[in-house]
Amino acid sequence: MTHTLERPPIPVVVQQHAEESAMLRHVRSVLVRAPHVRLRHLQRLDERIAAHLDGLAVAGPYGRAICTAALERPGAGEVFASAVRAIDERDAAVLDRLIALSAALPEAKRGLLSAFGWVSAPLLQGLVRPMLESPDAIRRELGIAACRLHGVDPGMPLLSALGDDATALRGAALRAGGELGRVDVIGEALGALADSAEEVAFRAAAAACLLGDRGEAVIALEAAALREGAFREQASCLLLLVTEFHRGREIVQRIAQSTTRGAGLKRHVIRACGLLGDTQFIPWLIELMSDDLLARIAGESFSLITGADLAALDLERKPPQGVQTGPNDDPDDDNVALDDDESLPWPDQARVQGWWQVHAPQMPEQARCFMGGPPTAEHCKQVLREGTQRQRFVAAQQLCLQLPGAPLFPVCAPSWRQQRRLA
Repeated sequence: MTHTLERPPIPVVVQQHAEESAMLRHVRSVLVRAPHVRLRHLQRLDERIAAHLDGLAVAGPYGRAICTAALERPGAGEVFASAVRAIDERDAAVLDRLIALSAALPEAKRGLLSAFGWVSAPLLQGLVRPMLESPDAIRRELGIAACRLHGVDPGMPLLSALGDDATALRGAALRAGGELGRVDVIGEALGALADSAEEVAFRAAAAACLLGDRGEAVIALEAAALREGAFREQASCLLLLVTEFHRGREIVQRIAQSTTRGAGLKRHVIRACGLLGDTQFIPWLIELMSDDLLARIAGESFSLITGADLAALDLERKPPQGVQTGPNDDPDDDNVALDDDESLPWPDQARVQGWWQVHAPQMPEQARCFMGGPPTAEHCKQVLREGTQRQRFVAAQQLCLQLPGAPLFPVCAPSWRQQRRLA
C-alpha cells in the first residue's frame, strides 16, 4: 500500500517506528512458542507491529532510508522491517540485497521469511513466482517457504526442489509438502528418510507422517526421538501424537531408558507424558510438583492432559525463593540462556492433588486425553481458538494427523489470518 506524506516526517518518531517494529518482531518470535500466550494476546502484539510498520510506510522515502540504515547490523527484526517496506514498494534492489544477506546470515533469513509471512498474499504476486523459477537455490528455497507460510501450493517447483543438491532447499520443499498436504510427494519423502543431512531426514519423516504414512516414517521419528539431536523434541511430539495409545506407553518407557541421563532426559520424559495424554502418569506428574527444577514443566504436562488452567483455577503457588531460572546480573556468569519454563505457573502440589481427585473420574483412563477430553476434530478446533500457543501447536498437528492431506493450521501466522481460518 502506498501512502502520501502531507507534512515532513519527524525523525525521532520514524526512528522509533523502525526500532519498535524490529524489537517487537523479536518479541513475537518468542511469544508464538510461549506457554502462556493465546491468540488474543498475539492479536494485540500484531496490532502494535502493524501500527509501527504503518508509521514507516507513511514516512515514505525517509522511512525506507531509516530501515536501510538499520541493515548495517542486520538482525532478524531489522531485516523484517526493511523487507516489509521493500515488498510494499516493489523495491527489487533492496529485496536482492536482503536475499543475499539471507544466504549468508541465518538471522537475516528468519527476518526475511517473517516478512514474507506477514504481508498479505496479493503483495507477493509477481515476486514469488520468479523466485520459484530461479536457478538460484536460496531464491527457490525462500519462494517455497513463502508459499508454505500462505498455504499456497507452489506447484511443480516443489517437486523439482525435492531432488536438488542444496540441502536447505530439499528441507524446505519437504516441510512445505507435508504442511500443505501434498500427498503426491509422500514417495519422495519416504525416499529421503535416509538423507545424510539431519534436517532433511527429519523433514522427510515429518512430511511422510503428516501425509499418512504410518510405517517407515514412524520408525524414523522414533529413532530421532531416542537420540540426541536438533530435532529430538519435534520428532518426539509428532511420534507420540501419531502412535497408537498403548504403543505410546512403550515409547515413553524407551525414552526414559535411553542412554542420556540427567535433568534433560527427565524433562524429555515429562513432556512425552503430556503429549501422549495418558492419565496414568498424572500421579507421577503431581509428585514432581514438589521439585523446584521440574515443577513447572510437570504442571504444563498436567494441563496438556487435563485441560486445567492452573492460574485461572488458583492451583498455583508463589515462586520459591533462591531458585535461579535464567540469566542474572552477574557479569562472571556465562549462563545467558532463557529459562525454558519462563511464564509457566508454579503448581501448588496440594491444590492440584485435590483438583485431580475431584475431576479424575471424568477423564479417559485407557485412551488418549488431550486438554481434558478425547482429541476429536471439534475439540482440537476449540483448543486452536482458546488454548495457549504450545497447546495450539499440538492441536494443529492432531488435526492434520487425523486427516492426512489436510494442511497444517498455521499457529504462527498473523493473528488476523488465523482468525479468518478459524471462522
